Amino acid sequence: MTRALPDISLDTQAHIHTAINWVGMDNIDLPLCFAEEHLSTLATQACFQVDMGNAKSKGIHMSRLYQLLDELAAVQPLTPAALLATLQKAIAGQQEAQASQARLILRFNLLLKRPALLSTELAGWKSYPVQLHAQLSPTGFQLSADVKIGYASTCPCSAALARQLLAEHFSAAFATADSCSPADVAHWLQQHGSFATPHSQRSQATVSVTVPQGAVQFGLVSLIDCIEEALATPLQTAVKRIDEQAFARLNGQNLMFVEDAVRRMQQALAGRYTHFSATARHLESLHAHDALASIKQTSTCVSNAFSL
Repeated sequence: MTRALPDISLDTQAHIHTAINWVGMDNIDLPLCFAEEHLSTLATQACFQVDMGNAKSKGIHMSRLYQLLDELAAVQPLTPAALLATLQKAIAGQQEAQASQARLILRFNLLLKRPALLSTELAGWKSYPVQLHAQLSPTGFQLSADVKIGYASTCPCSAALARQLLAEHFSAAFATADSCSPADVAHWLQQHGSFATPHSQRSQATVSVTVPQGAVQFGLVSLIDCIEEALATPLQTAVKRIDEQAFARLNGQNLMFVEDAVRRMQQALAGRYTHFSATARHLESLHAHDALASIKQTSTCVSNAFSL
């Protein structure tokens, strides 16, 4: 004989009658498969929630949300359409609680193999933290992607001050010389060119974009490539001396404040996405604090819209 088990969510009413904006689960471990450059199954953490419009409802059925995530893990590769279908099922499965909205946040690290700047035989893996935010409400389906991208930044002010000191040191060294040959100057620079150096630091770009409606993929790799190309000084993996020298040249040719960094990102993203935000954080080597700048665009009309 099968016993009927109690279902508190259905059989009991809440003592305090209040609707709830969001309720669900967080930090659910999932293996999800993404088609980015190559098919990759990534360890993902999920936050899955619905609203509870029924003010008297005791609670939602969380196990139903969990089962939907298990179904989502079987989708290969994962697509925006699969996220939309999962959110639709989540709302349909919580009608006792009068759910009208659902949201799903997926957090994972996207691993990409990056070549060295000049050494053709060298490459290494870089990890890019990603969050996908999918939400379905009566106003429609919204999907956005947040990506963190590391780069290097060299301070323009510090570079100018270093150049001034170097020029003064050069003038003092050759003050009594009637003339100096290019070879003399080159030799002096080899010995004293680092008399004063500008400060540089590892920096971090955080970019959030709205994934275009109808996109068949998330476009994460193209987004990362876009930002790294705009900033021009991406963090490296495996290097030889020739690559390290090339990296030094890139930094010298791309001096930037945080203001410069967010403007570069804005220029790169403006023709691709209608809604985006970009933040630059420079972990200062001069100061004990960070430099920070952010920029946002929410225009509804953009030319040459980028299709993923």
